[in-house]
Amino acid sequence: MDWGRAKNVLIYSFLLLNLILGYQLWMDVKEQASSNLDFTSLAENTQKAMDQKGIQVLAQIPRDTPELQKITYRYLNGDTEREPVKLAEPVDSKLIFSSKELINALKNSIPQIDNHRYDPLLSQDGVFVLHPLVEGEWPLFNVALELYYSNQKITGYRQSLIEVTPSGEKQKVLSASKALGTLIENFLPERSVVKDIQLGYYGQVFNSESQVAAPAWRFILENGEIYYVQGISGDVISPKTEK
Repeated sequence: MDWGRAKNVLIYSFLLLNLILGYQLWMDVKEQASSNLDFTSLAENTQKAMDQKGIQVLAQIPRDTPELQKITYRYLNGDTEREPVKLAEPVDSKLIFSSKELINALKNSIPQIDNHRYDPLLSQDGVFVLHPLVEGEWPLFNVALELYYSNQKITGYRQSLIEVTPSGEKQKVLSASKALGTLIENFLPERSVVKDIQLGYYGQVFNSESQVAAPAWRFILENGEIYYVQGISGDVISPKTEK
């Protein structure tokens, strides 16, 4: 066997393989960047305002505009400021990154956990945050299930059980691009960085047994500030001011 020739063939084969893999990686990165940073859905005035104010949008702009309706929800276990409940047997906190495993591990200990979604952007050291889902899909941002963890183990939780009732007729929600345009042109300060955009439910909280929430786009900035744009009326709400 001509070992020199065989060696050259192997070298050329590896070079060709690296070229193919490199091209595929470049295409994947290009496709991801295109999907995440596509501003063509934004109005021209909005794009100009972005440039003038130095605003960056690092999150993908959703294109879906489903038909949703307002909801009324009430708490089933009284006061929303409940004391944490300690788990009889701690659960591995790594399971938070696998929804199915997490639900299987905690479904016998935490009511309705199978109808919640993990919110990594609101979670912090020692606490994982999940929100209940309306119609099994849309997070209700007003309500949180908190999982407490220590030494890589979930040790307890705090939960407010709710009952949700649909209210009014379904309407097509405002597009994320229009909601974002309103924020960029009128509300966001200069050099803001938008890092997350998500559709769910949100409403101002009143001293009442029942609360009302409407479809809303949630925008989280890099500095931690949160803005909500009501999906039907287009009103803008900042939790810090509730205006």
